[in-house]
Amino acid sequence: MLGQTVEVAETGNQRRKREQQRGLFDGVAELYDATRQSYPAEIVDAILTTAAIGPGAAVLEIGCGTGQLTRQLAGRGLNVTAIDIGPAMAAAARRAVSDPMVRFQISAFEDFPDSGPFDLIVSATAFHWVDPDVGWAKVARLLRPRGWLALLTTGERYPEPLRTALRELWTRYSRQVTGWSDQPGWLAVLRETTLFGETVEAHHERTLRLPAETVAGVECTRATFLSYSEKDQAGFTADLNELLESSSRVDVIQETFLAMAPVCS
Repeated sequence: MLGQTVEVAETGNQRRKREQQRGLFDGVAELYDATRQSYPAEIVDAILTTAAIGPGAAVLEIGCGTGQLTRQLAGRGLNVTAIDIGPAMAAAARRAVSDPMVRFQISAFEDFPDSGPFDLIVSATAFHWVDPDVGWAKVARLLRPRGWLALLTTGERYPEPLRTALRELWTRYSRQVTGWSDQPGWLAVLRETTLFGETVEAHHERTLRLPAETVAGVECTRATFLSYSEKDQAGFTADLNELLESSSRVDVIQETFLAMAPVCS
């Protein structure tokens, strides 16, 4: 069963866009680290409880970025291998995590050697950057029998009228006329593939009060913004700052979604 392919609808244009965008974050690693928020400890606890793992377990984190999730995995006695495609991103994560049981490696998941087996493979707001023709089968191959895959997304819900104004700003600069989807693209595959068993899903919300400059930093470290021309980046930033200038702090609801499933042996 582990050798089967997963049918994923990705056009040539979508593939080129994904491959181009996923390397952009390394250029803004410092801003990313300063403004992106960590993941709720409750969600990490839920992952480890569901996967029934504890100290000594082998964990692989795909796309660790600057360590927003890695910091939550550290200090729990787990043998964590955290990989990221960006040297600057991985360096920032390494500076933030002092746990000697956490090891960092600069690598795309597609190029990561077939090692393991791992008790848990986790990816936080990063698995959509992995080649779907490679990622699903490779995860299944690297997990021990009945090992778990855990995928997370996180996002910000802003108060009105900022929420609508910001959506209009993104639409204008992206010249996008199609609707926005709040559901991660990988979710349907995880639910339907026979590589993994039934999914366990959880939602978490928490209210944060963030400085306006932090909110601006979050928006300016998104792949869509990083793909803009210099002219559009400057225009977007100016318009965003104008939206935020009336508030020194912004109430933000951080929404985190978790979906995990055991590999079918």
